[in-house]
Amino acid sequence: MAHMVVRVLALSALAATLHTQSTSAQEVHGCQPGDPKGYFTGTATSQLSGPLEVSLNLRCAGGRYEGELVTPLGTFPITGGRADSSHLHLLFTAGPDVGTLDATSSADTVRGRFAVSGDSGVIALRRVGEARPDGWDIPTLDLDAARWRQDLAFFAREIVARHSNAFHSLPRPRFDSLVTELDRRMDSLNSDQVYAEMDQIANLIGDAHTFIAIPDDSPQFPFRVRHFVTEYRVIAVLRGSERILGARLLTLQDQPIAVVMHRLLALTPADEHLSLRQARAESFLSMGMILHGLDLTSAREVVTLTLADDAGQHFSFDAHAVSKNVADASPWTCVFDSRPLYLQHPDQAFWYRYLPEARTVYCSFRGYDSLSTRAADLLALVERTRPDKLVIDMRGNGGGDYTLGLHYLIEPIRNLSGLDRRGHLFVVIGTNTFSAGMANAAQFRTRTAAIMVGQTIGEKPNSYQEARETRLPHSHLRMRYSTRYYRFVDRGQNAARPDYEVVPTWADYRAGRDPVLDWILRYTPTPAASGRKKP
Repeated sequence: MAHMVVRVLALSALAATLHTQSTSAQEVHGCQPGDPKGYFTGTATSQLSGPLEVSLNLRCAGGRYEGELVTPLGTFPITGGRADSSHLHLLFTAGPDVGTLDATSSADTVRGRFAVSGDSGVIALRRVGEARPDGWDIPTLDLDAARWRQDLAFFAREIVARHSNAFHSLPRPRFDSLVTELDRRMDSLNSDQVYAEMDQIANLIGDAHTFIAIPDDSPQFPFRVRHFVTEYRVIAVLRGSERILGARLLTLQDQPIAVVMHRLLALTPADEHLSLRQARAESFLSMGMILHGLDLTSAREVVTLTLADDAGQHFSFDAHAVSKNVADASPWTCVFDSRPLYLQHPDQAFWYRYLPEARTVYCSFRGYDSLSTRAADLLALVERTRPDKLVIDMRGNGGGDYTLGLHYLIEPIRNLSGLDRRGHLFVVIGTNTFSAGMANAAQFRTRTAAIMVGQTIGEKPNSYQEARETRLPHSHLRMRYSTRYYRFVDRGQNAARPDYEVVPTWADYRAGRDPVLDWILRYTPTPAASGRKKP
């Protein structure tokens, strides 16, 4: 399932080609000039994901192995290893996992086995050239028209071949026409425009997992904006932009914000719910490459905003971009003084707390790393505290492996007779509950007595998912595509809606209030309802 990090961790497996039993902290790592190295291509066959095209870029630098293993599920760094006789042992990292590839090698081939928590398989590679230098695959938009045309041709051919059904929403004749027209105009476009038009075609395919990823070093403006009912507010800034924090955004480069947002929707998945498309478009408001590529700004590094303060006074502000990876690593100032629970510990995929006054256990379930251990610890807390309510907050859950969520969280909670009753178990959902998160939310609804609170999930439950990726040959941009259709709703509208909708207002957000959790803590189950599960 898209971003389905069972598959992402399990073939993170591929990358985390684990043979943990052969790895120890004491193992000696190193390489010599005559040891195997180079650029290898081939296949890996995983028990979970089947056959996959992979490549291995293997360098020996300073007596240590380094490089990267590239799979349809991502690129994973090599962190060490050794060669002896005809055997090759390599270490990889894949998120929180570390593993090894254990293979026999010759001058031109690498053949062996991999294994990683829950997955195993074989890998066969053939050397096709010299090792590529460090950073060779960093995405770049600095291409001439001829190389952009080659990337466009690769994109048009491969997204059709690799996507499970590239024309489920976009008619083939329109796809072909758009590609032909972009190729015709290539000489007159700058690189940001080429990226934007190619990504627009990818988004017209319709599902939320199919797009061309933005490079990590793209320009990022020092503000974040969110929509609240009828207005757009600046919710966070980097140092030096405090003047606009909390202000209402009126225009961008003299264009009304409504017009700008409409333009940005072109780079959002055409066949998903409008709420998801708007949420993605909001994030584009601070991306210089996107604004420039859509001709909303004349340059990618600066933008002029018109805003209004709380007194209604209008003022202008010139924002200057920094690199996205720099912005992501910098401290942001938020509009509230104190973070509500659902925004606390943003770097943690799964955390929980007992709220004694409310006799409630609150759990933030954002991701699937080490879920078996973390879910067991949560259930142990529930056993110790015997709460009246259990809240599973999935508003920030961007995906992973839904089978892990089902096995380690949903099924054990279903067996808690004291909590799996209407009015005692709550699941919080929102626009950005995505992929495996959306799937697990749907399973909470059908398999437990949970009351769903929050806002409608932006992704359609029945849709193309299970994302994989490949690189465009010259720009090295990551092209993502869906490989499987999932159905999580059997009847009715293709939407995952809450039982009780609670929409936060600007006043709530600014004050650091969470009206969704407040609603849950106030909820009093009736004796008749609390003994019944939902039909």
